[in-house]
Amino acid sequence: MTTTQTSFVRRRTPAEPQRRVVQRRRMDGGDLGAVVLDPRIFGITPNVAVLHQVVTAQLAAARSGTQSTRTRAEVAGGGSKPFRQKGTGRSRQGSIRSPQWVGGGVALGPKPRKYRQRTPKKMIRLALVSALSDRALEGRVALVDEWGLDEPRTKDALLSLRALGLRGRVLVVTGDDDFVADRSFRNLRHVQCVPVAELNAYDVIRNEWVLFSDATLPGETQTATADEISRTEAADTEAQKSVDRSAKEVAKPAKAAKAAKAQKVSQVSKATDASQTSETSEAAEEVSAPEDAPAEEPEAEKAARATKPAKAAKADKAVKTTRSRKATETTKPATQDESSETSAGDAEGAAESEAVTEPEAVTKPEAVTSTGEKILKPSRARKTSGSTRKSPSAGKPTSSSGSDAGSDEDDDTHGGDQ
Repeated sequence: MTTTQTSFVRRRTPAEPQRRVVQRRRMDGGDLGAVVLDPRIFGITPNVAVLHQVVTAQLAAARSGTQSTRTRAEVAGGGSKPFRQKGTGRSRQGSIRSPQWVGGGVALGPKPRKYRQRTPKKMIRLALVSALSDRALEGRVALVDEWGLDEPRTKDALLSLRALGLRGRVLVVTGDDDFVADRSFRNLRHVQCVPVAELNAYDVIRNEWVLFSDATLPGETQTATADEISRTEAADTEAQKSVDRSAKEVAKPAKAAKAAKAQKVSQVSKATDASQTSETSEAAEEVSAPEDAPAEEPEAEKAARATKPAKAAKADKAVKTTRSRKATETTKPATQDESSETSAGDAEGAAESEAVTEPEAVTKPEAVTSTGEKILKPSRARKTSGSTRKSPSAGKPTSSSGSDAGSDEDDDTHGGDQ
């Protein structure tokens, strides 16, 4: 006996649509009561993934796709080889219309094509319902009984929007017969008019408010009870609080940075003010004379005090000149004595050298002839240069000519004996 096991597929059941209430008004802002919007259109949980896919496909389908480039086959020219294959030292080329050449074709360039994506109709409807539910959740859906415009007049349309309290970008959904309303609203910069048959998800999320009339409101409407009205008001209040809270959280870092910057600027300004105040007070104290200040000095004393530095400089100069003169006088006599002693010593040394260099001729026997006569020959006397040498003790020059002469005489004597 075989048993079959049944497999269960768990599916996520969607949340129950919520009933949302909107106030029905006249074009002049008068209240006509509250109505309940169709929960299947304005009360579901928005499907963000489907909404993103549908909007992307819609923007892609809006592209014209007419961009185009020419390939190397479509560019004119380049029929012959620019230069021979070998021998030029350059890389081989076959055509001047290759992609690497200036003026050549484009490799892998864009060509005209369609960017349209195939999107199922159910996804398109789900995206539109998600966008409308998101605006209803934020309380950005407005409803009027009729447009009430007799002739196309932009001023009346603008006054009506102000009376309804619609600020920001507004999407006005018109019918097939609402020609006057379309001509009245379309000249406003922040207003976009779209026929009810062309209502799409992108236009809904692009604008902050969606304005319907009784004829263009999709779905079925019911009169709201007091309980539903109070519950809707509470939900709107809570939603507004959450929006404000999120806005505050987003603005917190910017506010903190701004506060820190303001504090820093205030500290710098305080420090600057304090320094300026101290400088001003010091200047005021210097300018304003105290009560016990001495009387002003006469002009003569002022002039004498003014000339004091010049006199002091002159006196210093005189003292320096006197000191240098005294130093010169003390060194001058010693120099004169030293030069006189040197000249006297030179004179004496010159006299002695003359006496030594010019001696008398001394005759000495040199040899004996065969007859017995003696031949007398004058002795040699060497002249010296008379070079003087200064003695460090007496300061007089000493001559070495005497000792030289004595040595010469001894040589002559010995020579004669020989």
